[in-house]
Amino acid sequence: MPGANSSSLSPEFFILNGVPGLEDAHVWISLPFCLMYMIAVVGNCGLIYLIAHEEALHRPMYYFLALLSFTDVTLCTTTVPNMLCIFWFSFKKIGFNSCLVQMFFVHMLTGMESGVLMLMALDRYVAICYPLRYTTILTNPVIAKAGLATFLRSVMLIFPFTLLTKRLPYCRGTLIPHTYCDHMSVAKVSCGNAKVNAIYGLMVALLIGVFDICCISVSYTMILRAVVSLSSADARHKAFSTCTSHICAIVITYVPAFFTFFTHRFGGHTIPHHIHIIVANLYLLLPPTMNPIVYGVKTKQIRESVIKFLLGDKISIT
Repeated sequence: MPGANSSSLSPEFFILNGVPGLEDAHVWISLPFCLMYMIAVVGNCGLIYLIAHEEALHRPMYYFLALLSFTDVTLCTTTVPNMLCIFWFSFKKIGFNSCLVQMFFVHMLTGMESGVLMLMALDRYVAICYPLRYTTILTNPVIAKAGLATFLRSVMLIFPFTLLTKRLPYCRGTLIPHTYCDHMSVAKVSCGNAKVNAIYGLMVALLIGVFDICCISVSYTMILRAVVSLSSADARHKAFSTCTSHICAIVITYVPAFFTFFTHRFGGHTIPHHIHIIVANLYLLLPPTMNPIVYGVKTKQIRESVIKFLLGDKISIT
């Protein structure tokens, strides 16, 4: 087998085929992805810079937002440059170990993104339900420990993906019909039994995705009860408006994630494969692109920080 080590049946490289069936349109497909990537990098790096340098944004909510921005920009950077090389220059070859590294970071960072959204929901719960104790509960050490715990959870649950994938024999060829190394896309190239990979992948989805969604749901149930109990309509509107950006971020992240997850497992014969690939790429690109825009439009303090930065400290931020 070309590119394979015959003694271990581990290939030296894989061939990432891009979007199967749409090879002639690769250049056109790349244009919106490239634009989204540039917006994601500029927007998220800009948010991180503002939060780091603007004292008015040195609050728990914005620290979590900075963590989300860092996760998002790192996530799309692990896939998009390589994808653009496939689309523009037909650089489709990726080393076996490089593929495993990319696979680890893609899944680890998506798990991290989900965990940060869950932490942001808890932040909103504390801010609305315990406003007087908000800064004493969510101190900097607590925020750092929460972020570290989310990171370690993701690393420990995702690392076995690389071991399970590396143990498989690969004797069906080296062609992966995808733009990046996804766990099950790589496992399906194997001629061995990938059932353990599929079962473990489902377990991780439950341990990360379902757990985080349950925590978010409980947090917003408690928030809704607290907001409804407020006597003033203006207070209710103000309290709930602080959550709109986060709700938008949840929708932007989880809708394509659920579509990718369920169609990959249950809709393989009814949905064209190129739709799977395009949505899988949108799943990695849409949240990093949209989150800075959503928070920039919906959050007054960030809007004012941007204006202050552009106008050179000519306004004050409340």
